[in-house]
Amino acid sequence: MQKIKTALLSYGMSGKVFHAPFLDIHPGFELLGSWERSKKLIQKDYPEVKSYASIEDLLADNVDLVIVNTPVGTHYEYAKKVLLAGKHAVVEKAFTTTVAEAEELTQIAKDKGLKLAVFQNRRWDSDFKTIQKVINDRVLGELVEAEFHFDRYNPLLSAKTHKETANDGAGILKDLGPHLIDQAVCLFGSPKSVFADIRYTRENSLVDDWIDLLLIYEVFRVRLKAGFFVREANPAYTIHGKKGSFLKPRGDIQEDELKIGKKPNLESWGIEPEELQGLLHTEVNGEIIRKKIPTLQGNYFSFFDGVYNSITNNTTEPVTGEDGTKVMQIIEAAIASNAERRVINL
Repeated sequence: MQKIKTALLSYGMSGKVFHAPFLDIHPGFELLGSWERSKKLIQKDYPEVKSYASIEDLLADNVDLVIVNTPVGTHYEYAKKVLLAGKHAVVEKAFTTTVAEAEELTQIAKDKGLKLAVFQNRRWDSDFKTIQKVINDRVLGELVEAEFHFDRYNPLLSAKTHKETANDGAGILKDLGPHLIDQAVCLFGSPKSVFADIRYTRENSLVDDWIDLLLIYEVFRVRLKAGFFVREANPAYTIHGKKGSFLKPRGDIQEDELKIGKKPNLESWGIEPEELQGLLHTEVNGEIIRKKIPTLQGNYFSFFDGVYNSITNNTTEPVTGEDGTKVMQIIEAAIASNAERRVINL
């Protein structure tokens, strides 16, 4: 099996939790190491790998693929360096800070014959995969509206300075927003227009921390919400059609298990508790049904498997640069809508 030599651009939470464990268990990847600026931590977990002193040292090594998992404001700069050095790239969300940056990176990858994927791992959450199946099964009839939430209760500012300092990559719109927007676009395609309300709700916050986005489609609407003052969570997904409804709490367990050091596998990984199953209330063949629906298994391994196949078999990336650009278009429209207090057409 061909080995793809892979390096990370940081080994903080995302490198340790979301990337290294899956690169380690996938037989098609060889984790070479990570660029580490101050704390040298990767060799404690993976003693055989390297700790690079600079991005130049990393790119000079025999690396095939680079994971750009640095703060959002640096994605464009570093991803461009990676691609111009002839390396494939996976870029964390938000893909970039502007549509123009996203389009340029996507074009560079195409011109150089490289693979560029955006790490939208929430497509492989157990709850989202279940929502996707319910919609594809058409058991709700013609869709009327959907509402997605990424709610938390955390009134304190983050200790990570780059997340709380006013800059082009900071704020909940570019942190949790890309998850919600990508899921909506994955399910429904790009909307015709966007209306957004963006707020600062935490004491002394310098960045947006509450969003309410309305994506306007031809015949239905999708509302996306995220904030830090939700002690009692709403359903993460609420979908209403002309025949019925489906309500699903957020239930994916992968992040929590990765954070406590559990290692992913392909059999029992990503199976959420039964009590978090979604409720389906609809009509099928004239019969009213109201029951819990088993949740599908989640597994971020599928993203990395898709990246592997895209490089070795020249298939399409699991989340493309074009996908990332569509998300950035909606983010830019949301910013303009909030500033101008009007609907922005895409």
